[in-house]
Amino acid sequence: MTVGTNSSPGAGTTAGASVPAGPGAAQAPPQVEGLSGVPPQAPVGTRPGGPADTAQGPRADAAPRDRAAGTWRPVPPRTASPAPAARGRAGTAGTTAHADAPGEGLGFGIDPDCLPDGLVVADATGRVICFNRAAARMTATDPAQALGTPIERALPLEDLEGRRWWALTDPYGGLATRRGQPERNLLLPGGREVLVSASYVRTHPTGPLRRLVVTLRGTEARRRTERSHAELIATVAHELRSPLTSVKGFTATLLAKWERFTDDQKRLMLETVDADANRVTRLIAELLDISRIDSGRLEVRRQPVDIATAVGRHVQALTANGQAPERFLVSVSRPLPDLWADPDKIDQILGNLLENAVRHGEGTVTIGVSPHEKGTAVTVTDEGPGIPEESMGRVFTRFWRGSKRGGTGLGLYIVKGIVEAHGGTITVGRGPGGGAEFRFILPVSAPAYLTQ
Repeated sequence: MTVGTNSSPGAGTTAGASVPAGPGAAQAPPQVEGLSGVPPQAPVGTRPGGPADTAQGPRADAAPRDRAAGTWRPVPPRTASPAPAARGRAGTAGTTAHADAPGEGLGFGIDPDCLPDGLVVADATGRVICFNRAAARMTATDPAQALGTPIERALPLEDLEGRRWWALTDPYGGLATRRGQPERNLLLPGGREVLVSASYVRTHPTGPLRRLVVTLRGTEARRRTERSHAELIATVAHELRSPLTSVKGFTATLLAKWERFTDDQKRLMLETVDADANRVTRLIAELLDISRIDSGRLEVRRQPVDIATAVGRHVQALTANGQAPERFLVSVSRPLPDLWADPDKIDQILGNLLENAVRHGEGTVTIGVSPHEKGTAVTVTDEGPGIPEESMGRVFTRFWRGSKRGGTGLGLYIVKGIVEAHGGTITVGRGPGGGAEFRFILPVSAPAYLTQ
């Protein structure tokens, strides 16, 4: 079988593949810079066991465009009228010669300027043939000036120690088995930091470099993550220091002067040590919950839960700790749908919301439990100053504090993660009395063994 032939009368051949002869027939294009010395390619569109659909060389729709960005070097078209198959496959992506060759061009109908990351491509001679808009924005370089220049000049990169990165990596020399460079932090002129990775496209596994593909990404997202981790470490260190100092001080005092204290004094010290130990335990549990929420590994062990009884139990615990009973108003609308949830997690949600209402709110704390079209709705409202409108979008983020009355700023973040792990939703707003109003909805659900 002859690959790429056309049996229609009057057909002529070009570069081993036939195209219709006559007016508008394709002519051999001039040599494209950077492709000299490249071994002959199979006709574009040729697949094992199938005929070619276009002539060898670049797809016809890779002709230059009159685009403002000018990110691709113009390439002389090989055919005056592209074949429909080539036209449909290429889409709108501008590209260079041999666009269907492995590693060259996008070939998916995607314009390089649509990519969110910076893209810089150099040819076999090290000259830039692609410089998209994202790369231009990151480097503050005009793409028209970058095209055709050596890549080390168009993209002057240094490592964090001030050494020239291209001289260190030497992509066009060195070992021919290298496939690229992993992502690392590098510096642009002026000291701006970017994340850079490179891929080496070769004619064959150990052949000469055919294309050098470099991607650029900003470091803002990584900086935010690192800053969040640093804040977490600082918060943990601060929250642990106070109770551990208290535990160490009281235990050392009791061991050194046990006989000098009365039984009441000893009991007071031991109760203080116990309270501080509980505080440390609670903080460690919060950190474990945050780790599970962030990694998506928070487990929910569903059991039948009487949410109204759980609310009453938390109110009794708060009144036993010194809160006035008349400060709480519980309203339950029955009948309530059956609720299958994790009892410990539900206690954690109610404990955080009620503690916030008591600590940061004022007046009466109202807890409403009612049926909802999606399950069971619970509302916790206070009569304090409320949450400013500009802060409501940050209430459920880590380290957000509504006031300076203590707390780690992690409780509401954990509450939101637990509610969402149950498949529910939680919102914050302003209550009828002007205070904060938290409302979460838990859907009707059941364990897997009951739904099979």
